[in-house]
Formats: sequence, structure tokens, C-alpha cells
Amino acid sequence: MTNRRNFLKKTALATAGLALASFKNATETAENKIELKPSQKPIVLSTWNFGIKANEAAWEILSKNGRALDAVEAGVKIPEGDPNERSVGYGGRPDRDGKVTLDACIMDEFSNIGSVACLEHIKHPISVARAVMEKTPHVMLVGKGALQFALLQGFKKENLLIEESEKEWKDWLKTSQYKPIANIENHDTIGMIALDANGNLSGACTTSGMAFKMHGRVGDSPIIGAGLYVDNEIGAATATGHGEEVIRITGCHLVVELMRQGLSPQKACEEAVMRIVKLTKNRGKELKDIQVGFIALNKKGEYGSYCIQGGFNYAVHDATGNKLIDANYFLK
Repeated sequence: MTNRRNFLKKTALATAGLALASFKNATETAENKIELKPSQKPIVLSTWNFGIKANEAAWEILSKNGRALDAVEAGVKIPEGDPNERSVGYGGRPDRDGKVTLDACIMDEFSNIGSVACLEHIKHPISVARAVMEKTPHVMLVGKGALQFALLQGFKKENLLIEESEKEWKDWLKTSQYKPIANIENHDTIGMIALDANGNLSGACTTSGMAFKMHGRVGDSPIIGAGLYVDNEIGAATATGHGEEVIRITGCHLVVELMRQGLSPQKACEEAVMRIVKLTKNRGKELKDIQVGFIALNKKGEYGSYCIQGGFNYAVHDATGNKLIDANYFLK
């Protein structure tokens, strides 16, 4: 009887041991699957169709294990320097006084930030913003002070008002009717966010702002938390469209915080747009008169986008190639 009890006891212990080992192995396998799940990196996103060329420049750096910060600066410099792109940098449409004023900001994985606003005569405001970040104790310089700083850093003073933009401005002066359009007709901004091979995020945003705006007007593009925000633990977001509406909800910070709460990049963008929709309706304004679009990227390399009305698109470059995507939108 004793031997039988011992046999049953040993059998039960062995069975339990096998079950425990099986559970442990299954758990370890599941954990390993989670740990070994590859991230979608490197990857870069940018707003509008000019983001395709911008992404190519960024990818040159990212594909060689370069830093996301260097990639986003190089990327947005492409439309900044292209006179055919009439809403960014050189060739941008002027304000109502005929002056081309530029805004830009940049943010890296360490939450270092730099920004310029109402900057004239400098073709690449994004590089001036980076110089503010790296060479001053400040985070934003504006107007004449920003220009003075840029010249001291060796940036070249240039005339940014090209013939085509000047003609449009003079035609506008005949009526001086201010009805800004921030859709495909007036791209407004290039925002770029990237995740590099080391898993670090950075972002950049640059614009000449709304065509024929009031002199001194600043939108969301150079404002950290509005037109751009990066949290290297969570993700990054950038915006385009009517800057006043993005500022109203500190849009890109909101998108990143929603991702922190567990929302996907797509759902976070949708929620931010719906905040603007609600506030616009509460203020008695027409949604058809405004456009705002967000793009977002998380640490896994997952991305998403959403906007108020159709017409907004964004470019995505990863290891599979470079593509342009039409963003989903609220107003059908």
C-alpha cells in the first residue's frame, strides 16, 4: 500500500512538473514572440505630395543608420529650397505686405527644441531652428532677432519672393479679399516625423504660412506642441492646415498624449480632429471653411492620419518603398 501511495504521489508530482514546464515554455515562447516582434523602422512620414521627394532625402540618411534628427532636417529642406513649392521656404507666397515670412521648428529624441517665426530672407528656416536649439539657451527666436541670429551663424540673406508669387500678390491686392484655403490648393506646411534604426524619434515642421496673411501672423508650424511634438517614449505627430485651429487644441501634443493612453496613431489623429470639429461647431463656424490634418507615428513604427475634409495626403517611406496615401476624413 505504501509503495502504491508513493507511486501515485510521484506520478502526480511528475505530471504537475510537466504541466508547469509546459506552461513555462509556452509563456517564455509568448514573451519571446513579443520581444522578437520587429519594429517598423526606420520609417519616415511627411505631409502632402511634396513629401515624396522630401522622404527620399530623409531616407538617404535613415537607410544608412543615420539619426532621425538629421533625416528630418534634410528632408524638409527639399521643399524649402524648391521655388515651385509655393507654401514653403523659397518661392512661398508672401503676406499682404508682399513679404515672405517663414516659420519652422525641430525636435529631437531628447526633447531638445528649436524654433523660428516671422523669419525673412533665409531659404532654410529649419536649419536656423536647429541652430537655435543647439547654439542658444532659448527655444524660439522671431522676426528681426531671428534674422540677426541667422546671419551671425553664416546663413545667406536672399530675396525669397519669386516672380510668380509677386504676380499673385499684386493680383490679390486688387480686391484684398482674405479667404485663406489650406488644402491641396495651398499646401501650407511640410511636417515630417521619423523613427530611425536605433528606435529614436525626431520631427521637423516648416512653412511660409497662409498666402496674404497679416504681417506678423504666426500659425501652428513653429509652435512645439501645436504643429509638432515628439516624445521618444511614445511617438510623434505633426499637423497641417489652418494653424489657428491646431493651436486651439495644442493638436500634436494631444495626439501624442492620446497615444500614451493606448490609442493607435490612427485613432489618436481621429480624436484630435473630432476635438476641432466639436469646438468649431460650438463657435458657430462652418467646417467646410477650414482644413486640418494630422499624421502620427508611434515607437513600433505604426502610423496613421486623419483630417477634416478630403484633399489631404501624406507620404510614407519605409523598407518597402515610398508611397503617397490619401488621408481619411470627417466631412463626406
